[in-house]
Amino acid sequence: MPLQREESLSLSSKIEANGKIGFSSPSNIALVKYWGKYGDQLPQNPSISFTLDRSRTEMILEYRLKGGLDNHKAIDLTFAFEGKENKAFGDKITAFLTRLLPSNPYLGQLTFNLSSTNTFPHSAGIASSASSMSALALCICTLENRLFQNMNEVETMKKASFLARLGSGSACRSIYPLIASWGESSAIADSSNLYGTTLANDLHPVFRTYKDSILLVSKKEKDVSSRAGHKLMENNPYAAVRYEQAKNHLAQIVIALKIGDLDTFIRITELEAMTLHALMMSSSPYFLLLEPNTITVVRKIRSFRENTKIPVCFTLDAGPNIHLLYPETHQEKVHDFIHYELSPYCEQNKWIDDQVGNGPFSLF
Repeated sequence: MPLQREESLSLSSKIEANGKIGFSSPSNIALVKYWGKYGDQLPQNPSISFTLDRSRTEMILEYRLKGGLDNHKAIDLTFAFEGKENKAFGDKITAFLTRLLPSNPYLGQLTFNLSSTNTFPHSAGIASSASSMSALALCICTLENRLFQNMNEVETMKKASFLARLGSGSACRSIYPLIASWGESSAIADSSNLYGTTLANDLHPVFRTYKDSILLVSKKEKDVSSRAGHKLMENNPYAAVRYEQAKNHLAQIVIALKIGDLDTFIRITELEAMTLHALMMSSSPYFLLLEPNTITVVRKIRSFRENTKIPVCFTLDAGPNIHLLYPETHQEKVHDFIHYELSPYCEQNKWIDDQVGNGPFSLF
């Protein structure tokens, strides 16, 4: 399966090089965290995540063949986010596509008009780079197939995951439904540092409808970006031990997800969240992304689980907002818990009701 395309369009070709492609792609929430990278967006440790359902980016790519005098060696792109031109992200996408030009020269022969919207609010603790870059990668691979008809469905998904990774590491997992991993691991067949791997066929029924209530403790911008946080892992004194821990955690949670072992799932998921933020606090310079209300909510979740025996747990991304994970069968009681005890600690009492989802889909 070719991960790169070394073919140009012929300007005299009968290929219809004008059209529109659209994808809706979800974000994901990591259970075993990816924190630390090397080389060209390669992970220092394997990770695994639930694919979300309602937290999505919808992206539309319009394209046309450039005229004979246009520059065929440069990306020509305009980008709008939620109806308004967004030069900063447009420049990021242009740089991303420019990196692909040497192996995908046909991209320089087209003019692109790209637009996207999110189904979730900005700074909501949801990885918008994962949803947006996976949607973009699917648009690019669909375009390649439309022009060259060279990949089957499995190859298309693999290449889309490969390309998404180059734009945002965790985006490579959003290509797949339900549950996906990224990074080489002896616990997962065909796993790779280059692209994500689906584990949907080995997921226990209890996890196929798992709920994720995202508690918006704070919607302010992070003080330190994830990119900067990854960079700081290079000199973190606990990095080597952490990478080994992540490998062990992944091997354990893969089994738990397959057999429906909620106790192991809860233990590893919460420990991974705490470890992620401990690594931030032990970096040099250190940084702290947790808010006082984050700690209060964590304590309330643990107390609720102990008192009710409902198998609810939490995880955190690189920010203060909490993903509350639980089986669908306990939804009513957990929603009451959120409404009466947790939402007062959320900014403007806001939270997002999400769940494990079936992955990306074409918009037309």
